[in-house]
Amino acid sequence: MGRASASITVPGRAADAEALWYDPHRWGSWVDGFGHIVKLDGEWPERGARLLWDSPPGGRGRVQERVVAYESRTGQTVEVEDGTFAGRQQVAFKPGSGEVEVTLSLEYEIKDRTALTPIADRLFVRRAMTDSLRRTLTRFANERKAEIQFG
Repeated sequence: MGRASASITVPGRAADAEALWYDPHRWGSWVDGFGHIVKLDGEWPERGARLLWDSPPGGRGRVQERVVAYESRTGQTVEVEDGTFAGRQQVAFKPGSGEVEVTLSLEYEIKDRTALTPIADRLFVRRAMTDSLRRTLTRFANERKAEIQFG
């Protein structure tokens, strides 16, 4: 199983960062590869909620997410799956003095495996996954800063 993670510090309170993070209608501004919501079942970010979304053309295609754990002020774990991988993604919030550290991690299993999959994962896939998490967090931080600046 592959693993990727990234962290960033954003200004403000954890509750405000969480409110932004857990609003899937705003994901288009910062989630890497996000296109649009197809279907949302349940109360996001609560356990059991399901989200189906599509990426733009040439992207990941259809992505399914299901919340398997959620604790306010701490984080959320979702099972995530698209056409190429399935895994668990976790977001964690660690409050600080006037800021919050946001960590996004992903444990994934590549679906179409061959004898070369472990090598490709170490050399290419893991780096691409980590880069995607970093892009998401960087855009999230920018969105959070704009939210603070412009209300």
